Amino acid sequence: MWIFYGLISAILAAIATILDKTAVNALDSNFATAFRMSTVAILSWAIVFGTGTPNQIDNLDSHGWNIQLIAGVLTGLSCLAYYKALSLADVSRVLPLNRTSLIMTILLANVLLSEAITAKTMVGGALIMLGTVFLVL
Repeated sequence: MWIFYGLISAILAAIATILDKTAVNALDSNFATAFRMSTVAILSWAIVFGTGTPNQIDNLDSHGWNIQLIAGVLTGLSCLAYYKALSLADVSRVLPLNRTSLIMTILLANVLLSEAITAKTMVGGALIMLGTVFLVL
């Protein structure tokens, strides 16, 4: 099932990226980011309350709250930088550079979560980096 959701996520993200580029051509990138993030927040909370899971808040201790707050700030800053980049360059150059986060995530997962980096992962990461360099330069 995770593959299905992953593909749906990719399709929706592709459409959203095209809409994002259209938005930053008409609006300040910071405003466009704030508007999009507000929309995501409203939709997310509607789903939480619609599925009856607001009691999950009881599962967060102070450490969990801190982690979620830091992750939220990092997501917001990432989106601000992404929208700014989209306002300055073509999607076909910004998106591949943004997706180098895959490589960074694999490395961080290895260091911080002790996830293994296999030969397959290394080859895939190298191909992602090669493709990024090819598209961006």
